[in-house]
Amino acid sequence: MSIIRLPPRLANQIAAGEVVERPASVVKELMENAIDGGARSVWLDVEAGGTRLIRLRDDGAGIGSADMPLVLERHATSKVQTLEDLEAIGSLGFRGEALASIASVSRLKLTSSVEGEPGCRVTTEGMGMQPKLEAASHPRGTSVEVADLFFNTPARRKFLRTEKTEWGRIDEVVKRIGLGHPGLAIRVTHNSRNQLALLPGEDMAAVERRVANICGPAFMEQALPIDEQTEGLRLWGWVGLPTFSRSQADLQHFFVNGRVIRDKLVAHAVRQAYQDVLYHGRHPAFVLWLEMDPRMVDVNVHPTKHEVRFRDSRAVHGFIYGSLHRLMAQTSAGSAPASARMEAVAPGQGEAGGSMRQSGLELSSPAPGRAMFSSAPMFEAGQETATASPGISQVRDEAADIPPLGFAIAQLKGVYILAENADGLVLVDMHAAHERITYERMKQAWNREGLASQPLLVPQSMAVSEAEADLAESRADFFERLGLGLQRSGPEGLLVRRSPVLLKQAEVEPLVRDLLADLREIGDSSRLENRIDEILGNMACHGSVRANRRLGIEEMNALLRDMEVTERSGQCNHGRPTWTQLSLVELDRLFLRGR
Repeated sequence: MSIIRLPPRLANQIAAGEVVERPASVVKELMENAIDGGARSVWLDVEAGGTRLIRLRDDGAGIGSADMPLVLERHATSKVQTLEDLEAIGSLGFRGEALASIASVSRLKLTSSVEGEPGCRVTTEGMGMQPKLEAASHPRGTSVEVADLFFNTPARRKFLRTEKTEWGRIDEVVKRIGLGHPGLAIRVTHNSRNQLALLPGEDMAAVERRVANICGPAFMEQALPIDEQTEGLRLWGWVGLPTFSRSQADLQHFFVNGRVIRDKLVAHAVRQAYQDVLYHGRHPAFVLWLEMDPRMVDVNVHPTKHEVRFRDSRAVHGFIYGSLHRLMAQTSAGSAPASARMEAVAPGQGEAGGSMRQSGLELSSPAPGRAMFSSAPMFEAGQETATASPGISQVRDEAADIPPLGFAIAQLKGVYILAENADGLVLVDMHAAHERITYERMKQAWNREGLASQPLLVPQSMAVSEAEADLAESRADFFERLGLGLQRSGPEGLLVRRSPVLLKQAEVEPLVRDLLADLREIGDSSRLENRIDEILGNMACHGSVRANRRLGIEEMNALLRDMEVTERSGQCNHGRPTWTQLSLVELDRLFLRGR
């Protein structure tokens, strides 16, 4: 077949296949155009899930009558003028093809007016007719009506889902844009019924209300605020606690300069930050905004603009991971300052208090003449009450502050510690709690000393690509830090001469290949650290106090104090919670007190 120039109508319909997948795509493009036009409020009316009608009105700057003849032209835009503009895109839309693509598969009517000018309207039907221009009255801003979507492409229309499903997609798009732009007021109706009303967020309290409105109040109650800045980058928003996890990744919202994105680099950084505090198979919840210089991010990599490319992906990944990792480290079992926790006096401590923290809950050896754990059976119920209660009362009288996890009063079935704090009753899974404490201390010891390596009796030869060999040679310090000694043996060969001692039973070659793949993909790798964390976690599990182990009051209180000063002690290294609180209000409710 000979080469021909595609007719404009067919070219627009091909472009529409990339931009306009369904009614939600139309809503997204129109709302982004309104935001780029300076709108502070938008009104969206939808009928039949968007297939019959999508009407969007905004109070932005509007479009002048001189520009209306170009509004439906392909690649006609006011957002990009030069190559320098393309390299520093600050708007949400810039390709100049959205309206042309939408008009090619619908009956479109656009009415707009700027300050001080009469309104103007352009009308077209599937780009099969010449767009019609006429004068029309309209306040400052723009109204766009998209009727009978895909009326001229029935093959596309039959792939649409039910009205309920398509409306659900639109609702999701509107809420995501509402999260990304808290200052935008949004009102939405579907089939003439009010569906959503979001007031503009003028301050942080209003932003919190919007997040709670969209993500649910439970998310805000179980979320930690974050606001981290470094040179040229700012990450702020809310991150759900590890215990507030989801079975699906349906509560993850990430915005780059207000743009909704789904990026594998961001997903990897978040997953890595949650790696040893999240229960397996669960997904974290978060609403995060990343603000950065537009020149440092390329948004021109996908027609729907859902994906971006960071110019310094390694720095962005490290910043996101580091910020969230530090935040997760603060999820200890208590919220009181560390100094107050360390100064708290446990009941029955007396003169032996100085050595109480050298109990079996420490990694170090026990004090001379003292057993690692008490092998004596638990006190009888009456005896324990007589011994423990006066001590607790005495501490309450003498101490101004009660530790966050309170003081132990009993052990239940050799599995749980019962403690009393200022709010009520605390239940602690002693094995899970001690496992986290041991695990964190083992990680700290490893971080201080690094990974010890051992030479291989017979160096292991690997065949790799030339690019991989170059990468291994240039990042030799990275592999050395991880206990791997690599030497280039040719243009496409590597020799593994040393491997980490802790991984002496592991297959080294697959690990090296995975590390090289990570370095190529994101500029860094955590596979070996993850393997080390997994090994340390298993060691901590086997080295922690087991169920049915009887502990004395001093040992239980030592465990509580250790939990309060240990990072991530709210979960064990398998992601299970280590403790829970029952307040007096909840206890009164159980027994119908006050009714």
